[in-house]
Amino acid sequence: MAKRLLLMVLTMSAFTAQANTIYKCMMDEKVVFSQTFCPQEYSQHKIEYQLGITTEIDSDKRELKEDPLTALLNNQTLSKQKLLKLLDGEIYRLKQENSYFEILRASELQKLDRKRYWQTKPKDDPSYALELQQVTKRFDDLNKHNTDFISILEQQRTKIATETPPDNDINN
Repeated sequence: MAKRLLLMVLTMSAFTAQANTIYKCMMDEKVVFSQTFCPQEYSQHKIEYQLGITTEIDSDKRELKEDPLTALLNNQTLSKQKLLKLLDGEIYRLKQENSYFEILRASELQKLDRKRYWQTKPKDDPSYALELQQVTKRFDDLNKHNTDFISILEQQRTKIATETPPDNDINN
């Protein structure tokens, strides 16, 4: 029974994944709607429904979705500028995350202080000191992890920025 239920859920999820894209196939006066690509003799419009907004795109060019891993394996790698832009974006995101962690740390420390106050414990209470130490350590570890990762990304960025592209000259 459980296997049958799991199979039903998986098949339903496969159908709902394609439900937000429909193709409008047109030839002469005839219009047909399909969830798959239109035959070659039809002109095709792609209709997408997402977040309550419907968009129709003239898509006579057929879409060929390519797996990013396959593209990398076929040496269709990212350009140097695109890679640097992605690295800059990730470094910025990690710095923002560290700022967010500091805000969360301040909030957690306030919560601990309020808890201590309402439980009428002194500031030198061992349980309060232990909780304070745990919160501080947790956020220090999160910040350290991000800072370490930022330094690795910055090293990679510097390495990529200073690299010169290899010569593709046939005479060499």
